[in-house]
Amino acid sequence: MKGKKAMTERRWTRKRIVSASFVLILALFFLLGALKLLKRKDIDDLYGAYPDEADLKDPALVDVNAPKPNVIIVYLDDLGYGDLGCFGSEAIQTPNIDKMADEGAMFTNYHSVASVCAPSRAGLLTGRYPFRTGVIGNPYPADEPFVNKAQKKAANLLLEMGVADLDEAYVAEGLSQKEITIAKALKTAGYRTKMIGKWHLGDYGKKAYYNPVNYGFDSYFGVPYSNDMIPYPLYRNKEELIANVAGEAQSMLTGSFTDEAIEFIKESRGEPFFLYLAHAFPHQPLYASEGFQRVSKGGVYGDVVEEIDWNMGRILDFLEENGLDEDTLIVLTSDNGPWYEGSAGGFRGRKGEVYSGGFRVPFIARYPGKIPGGLVMDTAIASIDLFPTILTLAGVGIPEDRTIDGRDVFDNLTGASAKSPHDALYFYHYTELQGILSGGFKYVKRMNRYTWPVPLTTAYIPMEVFKAKVALGDIFPLLYDMALDPGEAYNVIQTYPDIAEGHARMMREWEARVAENPRGFGAAAQKRAVK
Repeated sequence: MKGKKAMTERRWTRKRIVSASFVLILALFFLLGALKLLKRKDIDDLYGAYPDEADLKDPALVDVNAPKPNVIIVYLDDLGYGDLGCFGSEAIQTPNIDKMADEGAMFTNYHSVASVCAPSRAGLLTGRYPFRTGVIGNPYPADEPFVNKAQKKAANLLLEMGVADLDEAYVAEGLSQKEITIAKALKTAGYRTKMIGKWHLGDYGKKAYYNPVNYGFDSYFGVPYSNDMIPYPLYRNKEELIANVAGEAQSMLTGSFTDEAIEFIKESRGEPFFLYLAHAFPHQPLYASEGFQRVSKGGVYGDVVEEIDWNMGRILDFLEENGLDEDTLIVLTSDNGPWYEGSAGGFRGRKGEVYSGGFRVPFIARYPGKIPGGLVMDTAIASIDLFPTILTLAGVGIPEDRTIDGRDVFDNLTGASAKSPHDALYFYHYTELQGILSGGFKYVKRMNRYTWPVPLTTAYIPMEVFKAKVALGDIFPLLYDMALDPGEAYNVIQTYPDIAEGHARMMREWEARVAENPRGFGAAAQKRAVK
């Protein structure tokens, strides 16, 4: 009996050991998986490292007789093409911005360089496609809650399984100081520079390296990233003023940013200045201040936009009252199309999509005496074009040590030329080139949506494994005649197969050139950086 009992106990012991080992292995597997999920992938693995400082050149003044106008860029967050009165909105009243358009130029075929926040800002300030800077997606707060980080990493795991499309596996921490911003370049020409509002090119609260004052701005007042991110601090230069501007407290931002803008303009009298005013709204969540609540026929979204318009009027009035009108180029546009609220103005798609609703946004430029009033242009231009245009007006040379993808479009702004300076505009979703606009036709190789749930047309598993492709047919590629069909409703790829093949070939050739030198620096410098 004792021997049998001992044998039974040994069996139970072996079972416990096996069970414990299994649980340990399983726990180790999940731990390794979790560590893999939380591990940050280096953007340099995709695009290579930056060259050494010795291989880079500072911008230089090349034309001492250039007009050197004051420059103001007003950058709205998630404003749709159809959210302004001058661009067709009947629900939202924007009399001040409409007046600005009447006194300047409206571009109806202007494209942001990206359809999400941070890449569009990197492209605007550097004149380069976002992949060159590595800012292909949105950097997040360095100290955001662990659950938020894990959630995004889990989404990337689903991406690899083919059931998600929020590709944030590789996202740069922020913009490298080796990039030349508009502000840094204009310092060469003696400009005073200031940035106000949303930065979203690196969490400077945790890494001071990414503070805007390190990128050519003399001073800064604003927030590090989007207003849906936690925490949401307010800074003046490198000093934190408020640890977390939460909820209704955000309603003070539009007015505060405008107060700061007017004060800077007042202080700059007698010197050329550059003001980059990047409003936090109408990005969601939406908060209007007390005097603007429940006044718009466009709901809370409309309230927020109408408050921005009223404050825009304050800036325009100040310029006029102080005799600065004719010496100031002021531009108003949006970083990308509307998210869950807002109007894409009849265009298909929204933020995060290659459809025009994601990239095509309002653009107004006013420069009395130089840009004729009431000008409406359908010329295809892009946000990357502001960099070379502004530098040329200031007499600063276009950097020669790196690729600048933008083109000088001042002749387009004045109406002197209706021809686009671009043979093609390229549309990216994170790392992937998905579309091209050229010759009035838009070709889309494939498309992601930046939304949940993931559409059947996007992911591999539902399309291929579950045979959704059999029911839906061949969705991609797409070809749209943008002159006849700006709403991108009809795929005419079978009608114009030669045009489709030509566009596909242009994309392949572009990708091949980019692959040789993604960062776009001089060949010798880039070669040393790769080593």
